Amino acid sequence: MSFISKEDLYFFNQGKLFDSYRIFGAHLLRDKAGSFIGTRFTVWAPHAKEVNVMGEFNDFQSWVHNLEKIDDAGIWSITISDAYEWNSYKYEIKTFDGRNLYKSDPYAFFSSERPETLSKIYDLDGYQWKDSEFLDKRDSKNPYESQMSIYEVHLGSWMTKPNGGFNKYNEFVDLLIPYLLDNSFTHLELMPIYEHPLDQSWGYQGTGYYSTTSRYGVPKDLMYLIDKCHEFNIGVILDWVPGHICRDDHGLYMFDGEPLYEYKEKEKRENEVWGTANLDLGKGEVQSFLISNALYWMKYFHIDGFRIDAVSNLIYYLGDASNGINEGALDFLKKLSTEVFKEFNNALLIAEDSTAYPKVTHPVHDGGLGFNYKWNMGWMNDTLEYFGKDPVHRKYHHDSITFGLEYAFSENYVLPLSHDEVVHGKKSLVNKMPGDYWQKFANYRSLMGLFFTHPGKTLLFMGGEFAQMHEWKDHTELDWNLLEYPLHNGAKRFVRDMNRVVKDEKSLHELDHSHEGFQWLERDNKDASIFSFVRYAKDRFNFTVVVLNLTPMVHHDYRVGVPKAGKYYELINSDREVYGGSNLFNGDEIFSSEVPMQNMDQSIQIVLSPLSITIIKCGD
Repeated sequence: MSFISKEDLYFFNQGKLFDSYRIFGAHLLRDKAGSFIGTRFTVWAPHAKEVNVMGEFNDFQSWVHNLEKIDDAGIWSITISDAYEWNSYKYEIKTFDGRNLYKSDPYAFFSSERPETLSKIYDLDGYQWKDSEFLDKRDSKNPYESQMSIYEVHLGSWMTKPNGGFNKYNEFVDLLIPYLLDNSFTHLELMPIYEHPLDQSWGYQGTGYYSTTSRYGVPKDLMYLIDKCHEFNIGVILDWVPGHICRDDHGLYMFDGEPLYEYKEKEKRENEVWGTANLDLGKGEVQSFLISNALYWMKYFHIDGFRIDAVSNLIYYLGDASNGINEGALDFLKKLSTEVFKEFNNALLIAEDSTAYPKVTHPVHDGGLGFNYKWNMGWMNDTLEYFGKDPVHRKYHHDSITFGLEYAFSENYVLPLSHDEVVHGKKSLVNKMPGDYWQKFANYRSLMGLFFTHPGKTLLFMGGEFAQMHEWKDHTELDWNLLEYPLHNGAKRFVRDMNRVVKDEKSLHELDHSHEGFQWLERDNKDASIFSFVRYAKDRFNFTVVVLNLTPMVHHDYRVGVPKAGKYYELINSDREVYGGSNLFNGDEIFSSEVPMQNMDQSIQIVLSPLSITIIKCGD
C-alpha cells in the first residue's frame, strides 16, 4: 500500500521509525482539492486472527468493516469512506483461541470522555501557532545558565469549577497563566495529560499515549494553552511515563491476546506494587511507538520537554538493582535522547531517578544516558528529614544539609519538592516542620530559601507555594481560602519574591551545575545549626552571600566572611514581617571590615533572625 513502504516496515521493526504515528491510527484522507475522501485505520496486531473496526460509521457492528493484513509483521489496515472526524470507534481483535477483544486505538489522537473507552477520529492539523519567537529564543539560549523554576500542576485539582467539575485547557489560560506570571515561575509541568481511565491514577497508568485526555477538552484547546504559555515566556513540560501501562482490558495490555507492547516473561512484565505492566523497551516496535510519541508531543503540541517517570524502574528490572541492568531500556533511553536532541537541541529531558547509576545527564557520546537533567532525590530526602527534626536535635543531623554538596555537580540536578512528598501520609511541606504554628512557617520559609539558593534548578508542587496545611487531595481543588490568612499569604509572597531574586541575580542560577558557582563559608557550625555560603556568577565579582540560621536562637552582630571589601545590603530576609516573620532584619547598609573570617580577608556583621535565611549582596 502506498502509505507504508518496505523501508517503513523495516525501521518500525528495528525501533527506528520515529514518525510511526504517520502510518498507524485513524487518518482523515483528502484528495488533491482538499475534499474529504475517507479515513484510513491502521493497527499493529501480529498475533490476531482477524481485526475489525466498529464505530459510529457502522452502528458499532464489527462484522461490517474487516481490516486487511497487509504484511507478515501483522499490520492491518482499511479505508472507510464515510468515517468522519469526531466519530467514535474501537477495534475488535479476534484471537486464534476464540476470544474477541475490544481495544482502543494505541495511536488515537483523541478519545471519548471516561467512563467510555472509545477512540475518536480527530484532525490535528489546522491550529495556527503564534509562538515562533518563543521557540527561536528557546532553541538559541543555554538552559543550564538560565533560571528554571518549575511549577508542577495536576490540572484536575489545581482549581475546579464551582460545581466541582474540571476546567478545560482553554479556561486555564485565564486562570493558570496569570498565576504563574505573578509568582515568577518559568515553567509549567503538567502531570500526565494523555488518556487514562482512572482519575485517581493521576495519569500515571495510561491507555492512550497519543490522545490528549478528554477530561479537559480537545487537543486544539491544549495547543492554545501551550501557545499562550509561550506568549508569556512560560515553558511547558509534560510528565511522561514510558515504562508501564495500566492493565485495563481496552488498553495496550495484551493488545492482540498475547504480550505485545509488554514483556513476554511474567516476572519482568507484572509490576505488582503498582498494579501495572512494564513495557518491553528493548523491543523495536515499542521503541518506534514511544520515541515517535515523544517527538509527536514536541512537534504537534510544541512541548518544551519531558519529566520521565520512574527511570530507576527502567534502568533496573522492576527498579531493583539486584535484578540486573535492563540493557534494552538503556538502549531505548539513549535512542530517545539522541532523537529528541537531534530535533530540538535545547529540549528538557528530565529523569526522575533515585538510583546512583552514573552519567544519567551526560551525553550518549560520552557514555551517558543522554538526559540533560535529573531529579536530586537524595537532596530532597536528606533536606526534608533534616527540617523535620526539632531544632534542638538538628546539630546531630548537620551533615544532611552539607552532604548534598559532595555530589551536587556530578549531574545536572533539579531539586524536587513534588507531589510525591505531600501524599500518602507524608504530610504537607509546612506540616512536616516542627514547632508551634509560627515556628512551622518560619521553618517552611527557611526550607524554601535553601531550596531556591542551593545549586540546581527547582520544582515545586502546587500548593507548596502558599504552605497548604493538608496533604494534596486529588479530588478537590487546592485550599485557596488559606490565602486569606496572613501566614499563608506571607508564605506565597516569600516564594514569589525568592523566584524574583533568583531571576534577577545571575549568581543564583548561572552556574547551578558548576563547582565554580558555589563556595562554603561556614559548613561545620553544628552546635548553632548555621550554614553560610557564596553563590557566584560566571563573573566572580557578581556574587551573593547566603546565611541560614536553623534554630530559634537570635544572633546579634554575627560575623560572616565576604569575598571582597565594600558596602553590602540585604536582598531578602525570610523573617520580614511581610512574610510572617518577627521582623528582625538588616535594614541598613552593611560595611565590610578587614577582619578575616571563614577563609575570607573581609567580613561583615549582621543580625541572624530566628529560623531564617538571609541573602546579602555587595552594593559596590
